Amino acid sequence: MKIRCKQDPSGPPENRPSGRKPPWLKRRLPTGAAYENVRSLIQNGRLHTVCQEAKCPNIWECFSEKTATFLILGDRCTRDCRFCAVAAGPSGPPDPGEPERVALAAETLGLRYAVITSVTRDDLADGGSGHFAETIRALKKRIPEVLVEVLIPDFQGSKTALETVLSAGPDVLNHNLETVPRLYPEVRPEADYHRSLTLLDRVRASGRGIPSKSGIMLGLGEQDTEIRQVLADLLSVGCTMLTVGQYLQPSRSHLPVTRYVPPEEFDRWKETAKAMGFSEVASAPFVRSSYHAHRLYAGKHRS
Repeated sequence: MKIRCKQDPSGPPENRPSGRKPPWLKRRLPTGAAYENVRSLIQNGRLHTVCQEAKCPNIWECFSEKTATFLILGDRCTRDCRFCAVAAGPSGPPDPGEPERVALAAETLGLRYAVITSVTRDDLADGGSGHFAETIRALKKRIPEVLVEVLIPDFQGSKTALETVLSAGPDVLNHNLETVPRLYPEVRPEADYHRSLTLLDRVRASGRGIPSKSGIMLGLGEQDTEIRQVLADLLSVGCTMLTVGQYLQPSRSHLPVTRYVPPEEFDRWKETAKAMGFSEVASAPFVRSSYHAHRLYAGKHRS
């Protein structure tokens, strides 16, 4: 399926930001007892979630369904990407009790599919990879049947750090490209597109059979031809699980949205990605890296 490349990346006038979000980006907030229970569990367990720190628009839905994406290694990032709401700045050493508290919270929630991510910790010698491994092991010890997906940073390209995570036996290794390479200097200047591709390629080359997953955002000024190339690059390194979602500006100090992509265009990208060879694709305005992650995993293992 061909998607026409737009000369104007901001799209037609009705899709250009004008201070108001379009109807498809408005939703009810399903608060209630279940939501409050999860919020209290996270707070009382001295834990962090990417749902809260990154101001995820799905937080009410996920908390209400008794699920959350745990954010380990603190709540402050050593990088300052211009799309991300997670606070930047110095952070303390990893909390040695955190892996067990994450496992206990997952058990209390009744999770059978746990997603673990982290802030980027370039200040740590191993990038925090050892803490990831400890968290995976704690989860699998406390909940033997649990499936664990990890969404990891690039560890500054360290093969050793990646191997530390892989050796702990995650069931899915997720690492996001986020956007097209042309926009990296503006969107995520401390990251490197080819370094991230190399990381995903090393997952395949490890021979462990751990599937890799990645995600991108739309609405930052990318061109259709550039998106197609990113998808081709991901397939070339063996990544066949994909998420595509709408970038939403967390605050006025972050990058502005260049275009609100309509739902039907996300549907077309899903069709295109599947036709190119991706086995599982979640593509919609509110899709995020870990949104309904268990469904993508289940779909891959049914196919």
